[in-house]
Amino acid sequence: MAEGFGRMTIEAVAARSGVGKPTIYRSWANAQELAMAALLVNRLPEADVGGCTAQAALGAQMRGLVTAFASTRGRQITMALAAADPESEFTKAFRNRVILSSRNAGRIILEEALARGEIVAPPDMDALLDMIYGPVFFRLLVGHCPVSPEFGDAIVRTALRAVALSGA
Repeated sequence: MAEGFGRMTIEAVAARSGVGKPTIYRSWANAQELAMAALLVNRLPEADVGGCTAQAALGAQMRGLVTAFASTRGRQITMALAAADPESEFTKAFRNRVILSSRNAGRIILEEALARGEIVAPPDMDALLDMIYGPVFFRLLVGHCPVSPEFGDAIVRTALRAVALSGA
């Protein structure tokens, strides 16, 4: 929308796209979630643990995540988030569609690895997930260092050392 995220409405999108509001609401809870989906042109990777090690699955997910946010659109989202109210619908949409969905995918990967005996149970799964995803969002918001696939790989390697089987 030419007016920006804050002024976008489902009604305006429905009118411009020629579809009914119920069609839009089937996929997005509100205009801000729709805006977030539009900005994230490339879908973030889902958890895919079929035959993969935790290192491979988390690495692929993390590379997709950092690649999405290293793009021009990703930087636009980051700048919009940095300026947004933490309780705004835009921020909530980002939290739900990016942060929480990435963490949920990571949880699935780690739980599958735990079930296969590939890793030991972490003392606190949520803390481990924060260790994995927190650095990406910290770099995105603070901007002190670049976000790159190599950085994503380093995060995954470092976090998995915390739950490595002894002697592995």
